Amino acid sequence: MDDPIPLSALQHFVFCPRQYALIHIEQVWTENEQTARGRGQHERAHGGGSEERDGVRTLRALPLVSREHGLFGVADVVELLPDGSPRPVEYKSGRAKSRLADEVQLCAQALCLEEMFSGSIPGGYIYHVASRKRREVTFTPELRAAVLAARDGIRELLRSRRLPEPAADDRCQLCSLYDECEPFAPRDFPAGYDPFETRPIP
Repeated sequence: MDDPIPLSALQHFVFCPRQYALIHIEQVWTENEQTARGRGQHERAHGGGSEERDGVRTLRALPLVSREHGLFGVADVVELLPDGSPRPVEYKSGRAKSRLADEVQLCAQALCLEEMFSGSIPGGYIYHVASRKRREVTFTPELRAAVLAARDGIRELLRSRRLPEPAADDRCQLCSLYDECEPFAPRDFPAGYDPFETRPIP
C-alpha cells in the first residue's frame, strides 16, 4: 500500500516536479524573502484554537486525512458554516493571483474534509495576505482530477527515484531553490536526448 502524500507536497509538485523532488526526496531547502514571509503567516494561522462569529466557527491548524485518497496534512483554517458544513481557507503570503498549485492544495484539503465530515464541499477560499483579498475557488471535477493526478505523479517519482529536469521558465524566478537547481545552467545533452525526460537521483 502506498504511503499517504502530504498536502504541501501536492502544491510543490504542481508548481514544479523538480522543486518537489529536491524538497521531499533530496531534502534540499533554502529560504528566500517570499518563503520566510509565507512561513510566518502559516505559523500565525497554525496557532490553533477556534472562535465563533456570526454563526461561523473558525478552526485553526486542523489535522486532515483522507484514507480513500491517501492524503494528509494540516489546514490553515477551516470555517464551519451554521449548518455544520466545512469550508477550507488557505493562507498565501503574496497578492491575489490564480495559481493552479495553490488551488490543487486547497481542493486536496476539501477531499480530506469531505471524508472526515461525510459531505460534499463545493468550494473554499484562498486568503492572499499581501493584498488582503479572499478569493473563492470552486472545486470543479477538473480540479479534483488534478489533485489525484498530482498525487499519482508524486507516487511515480517516489517509485522511480528520478529527478525531473528544470522547468527553466518564469516559475524559476519565484523559487527559493534557484541556486540549488541551476535551471538555466548550460547542459550538454547527447544526440536524441529529451530534456523533459527524468534522470536518476544520485
